[in-house]
Amino acid sequence: MLFRSWTAFRWDEAAIAKALIDLRHRQGRLLGRMEALGFDRQRDAELLARTQEAVQSSAIEGEVLDLDQVRSSVAKHLGMDVAGATRSDRRVDGVVDMMLDATQQFDQPLTAERLFRWHRGLFGSLKPGSLEPGTFRSREPAIRVGAWRNDAKGPMQVVSGPIGRERVHYGAPPAAAIDAEMR
Repeated sequence: MLFRSWTAFRWDEAAIAKALIDLRHRQGRLLGRMEALGFDRQRDAELLARTQEAVQSSAIEGEVLDLDQVRSSVAKHLGMDVAGATRSDRRVDGVVDMMLDATQQFDQPLTAERLFRWHRGLFGSLKPGSLEPGTFRSREPAIRVGAWRNDAKGPMQVVSGPIGRERVHYGAPPAAAIDAEMR
């Protein structure tokens, strides 16, 4: 049930090399075109790309974000003045803050504190900068925010099927092991 050797993850470099080479080639061409645009158009293109990235990434998770709010939040985070900016809510700001931190600070260590800050930003129930876990309530059952999960309600599992004939698709490591597993 549990995949215990996940840290031994491997991939076939030859199988992905062609796709990576193609990606790097396209990236180089895009960067060359961006340089030819000039500063104002580069800025506008970055604003558009970051806005679409936040909206589409959230859509994958079933979260629908207001495009104007996201655009306004991205502009604010990047220090851009945008005419007719829409006021963004805390949830949108949390998504944008996390996305920009992840993409602009990709070379920084992925620490527990950083993950917890993202988590608090996404669920927004705590004061900014707080490392204390909190609780977030939505249509779903309450979840712990800014902390590793616990097993207070039993082990975390992905389950389907009718009651009495459930099928466990995934069983997460016990909560007591999370900190060590994440490190």
